Amino acid sequence: MAASTGVIHYLQTSDAVTHAVAWVLLAMSIASWCFLLVKTWVLVRAKRQGPRAIAQFWQAHSLADGVSAMRVLDRERVFLPLAEAALACAEADAPGALLARVDRGERVLRALRGALQASQRRLEFGQVLLASVGSTAPFVGLLGTVWGIYHALGSIASSGQAMIENVAGPVGEALIMTAFGLVVAIPAVLAYNVLGRLVRQLGDDLDGFAHDLHAYACAPEGAPPRREGAQGAPREDVRAGSY
Repeated sequence: MAASTGVIHYLQTSDAVTHAVAWVLLAMSIASWCFLLVKTWVLVRAKRQGPRAIAQFWQAHSLADGVSAMRVLDRERVFLPLAEAALACAEADAPGALLARVDRGERVLRALRGALQASQRRLEFGQVLLASVGSTAPFVGLLGTVWGIYHALGSIASSGQAMIENVAGPVGEALIMTAFGLVVAIPAVLAYNVLGRLVRQLGDDLDGFAHDLHAYACAPEGAPPRREGAQGAPREDVRAGSY
């Protein structure tokens, strides 16, 4: 590549608008990769720890013991808020407590719904950033390309040398910004799709765990808890507000 052409030459000879576009693309790339790595770590660990934490929870002798076991195993605190919500509802059944006057099923449902939403927000954190980067980075790069071609053609017109060799170099350099935008957008889109699938899988596991907790908390004293959610039988979503 000649010394007067290429990416470095284009950035050195470009104006403030092109520099700003380049810095924006760099910031978007760094942010998306940081969220990609962090989200991958969190979701993979949650997917790996979740089944063992739930199994240990149901093998415990009491609800408090199950919560204690889950605090050790569920280090990403994805399923733990649901267990803690169920424990808090059980402790509210003490005589004289104000919450004890509220219908038990409604109280448990409200607590589990809030815990479920908190866990889902934790799982979905950063997804909006990946979607935004994936959808806007190509257009940001295209803006840099259009601006670069405009100035390149203006310089060629003012010099009066509109030969193909004088046009191809500057225009080709300006197209680099579009390539930069695609380089930033493609990993973000792929990460959004892959991580979104993991989020949906964990969301299904959370919903099943919430259903089992609701069945356990609302079961009569001495009756075994219903485990329809864990066995794959049809169940209603706790997010819908009823069972």
